[in-house]
Order: sequence, then C-alpha cells, then structure tokens
Amino acid sequence: MSAVLPIKVAAVVGATASGKTALAVSLAEQLGGEVISADSMQVYQGLRIATAQPTVEEMRGIPHHLLDFVPLDEEFSVARYCQLGHAAIADIAARGRLPVVCGGTGLYVDSLLDNIIFADIPQDDALREQLNTEFEQSGGEALLQRLRDIDPETAAKLSSSDKKRIVRGLEVYTLSGTTLSEYNRRSRACPDRYQCCIVGIGYRDREKLYDRINRRVDLMIEDGLLDEVKSFYESLEKNPGKTVVQAIGCKELLPYLRGEESIEEAVGNLKRETRRFAKRQLTWFRRNDKIIWIYADECGSYKELVQRASDEIRLRLNV
Repeated sequence: MSAVLPIKVAAVVGATASGKTALAVSLAEQLGGEVISADSMQVYQGLRIATAQPTVEEMRGIPHHLLDFVPLDEEFSVARYCQLGHAAIADIAARGRLPVVCGGTGLYVDSLLDNIIFADIPQDDALREQLNTEFEQSGGEALLQRLRDIDPETAAKLSSSDKKRIVRGLEVYTLSGTTLSEYNRRSRACPDRYQCCIVGIGYRDREKLYDRINRRVDLMIEDGLLDEVKSFYESLEKNPGKTVVQAIGCKELLPYLRGEESIEEAVGNLKRETRRFAKRQLTWFRRNDKIIWIYADECGSYKELVQRASDEIRLRLNV
C-alpha cells in the first residue's frame, strides 16, 4: 500500500494590521487557492469591524472559510477550530485548490499545521470555576507562576492576562497528571499531515507597523465601530458571552460608552492595547523557526511583496 502524501498548505502569518489578509488573497488568486482564517475572534458573528473581518470587496471573490459563524454567546476552543480547519483543508485540497491559512492567532496556526492531537480530558466544571475565581482574586500572574512550576513550556507562551489558557493548563494537569506541553509532544510524534510553507509579514521598522495599527483604528471608528460595540454589549446583558468579551476593540471602548472616558481617551487606549497585542503576536511567531519572514518595508512595492511570497511558496510546495 502506498503512503498517503501530505497535503500542501500555504500560510500567511504576522501581527494585526500587517497586511496578512490582502497578501493571502493575492496569493490565492495567483496560486489557485482558498483562504482559511486562523483568528480566534474573527470566528464570531456580529463583530465584523472590531475583529477586522475582511469585507466582500477585500475578499475579491476568493472563498474564505471559518469566518463569522460562531454566535457571540458560545465558547469556541482551539480543539474545535482544528477540527473544522482540518475539514476545510481536506475539502479545498480535494477540489484541486491550495489551502491558504491566514491569521494572527499563533496557537490556532501552530495547532492546526503541526497536527496537534487534543487529549480527550473530561472537563471539571467545579475545578474550572475554582480556578477562575482564584484568577480573579489572586491575579493572573499568581496562577501563571503556578503553571510555570508544573509546565514551564506552556507558561512561556502565555501572558498573565490569558485567563482561559492558564486555567486550562492547570485544569489539564490537575485532572490528568500530564502537562499540555507533553500532550503536544506526543501528538507531534504522529506522521506529518501537511507539507507547509509559512510566510510571515514583518517590519524592520516597528514604528511603521504601529502607524498602520493607528490608521486602522481610525478607519474602524469611521466605519461604525462604536455602534457595533454598543450593540455587542447590549446583547451581552441579555445573553452574556465568555470568550469574545475580551476582544480588542470592544473592552477598550466600554468606558466611553459608560460615560467614564472621553472618546479621545478610549481611542488612545484602543491604539495602545492593539500595539501591545501586536508585540505579543510577534513574540509568539518568532519562536517558530519554520516561518519565512518577508519584511514589507524592505519591499519596493506591494507587488514585490506578493511576488517574493509567491516565489517562496512555489519553490517549497512545487505548486
């Protein structure tokens, strides 16, 4: 019996506002592909502006998958994302198209492309509630330090504000006696599912990326972000969500909507937190030595950026 060849997959990663979506669409146009979003917030319905979901015009007729389909009051996990992502890749490849994964959620990208096998660990609602309460009372740094003591590899990838993943790491170890990083190592021992070429968009001059972030926030405000966030929080009062409430673009504007800050203060906070978020994204991706970095500010034009990325993918995937 002949071995099953890995499916060829291209990916575009980078910080928010770096130009990932436009590049992924251009590559899909050139290489006969379809885009699979790898963004933990863009899966949610009703937050098109806040999560920077691509518009119909920006998609330019290229099919996009795993966007705008999860109700705001539902939890959504990386395990669920991978289940749907694997199905999308298989479907696209079966039709003779190239899957192009695009996003800034490093955990989603790594888990999908590295074929992480998620352990079937039963959840303990009482334990999770206890850990959530401890997080609120003692602070994220205290629980993150506890996770460092038992699973430093997982803890190194998290910030003290990442309540969901800190709690999950502690929950998994408490229930199974095995760390998340160990489960990941075991799953990576499985045969490769994909032949990947991952392109990262970077900026040698970080200020150029920050300028793009600031301009994007201004455009989001002009596009109606305040009305979207107001509607979002009104819906939470009737049916509160969990994961999506922390979406950048929502929580920073809430003080203005409550009359606690001026619009200038709220927008300034949103720009600052988005820049910080971009730094965390880049820190995550810098750990992945499989990523081929192309620096947008070293390209003479957008056309050159697309050509360089396309050349890398054609060379490594022979497409």
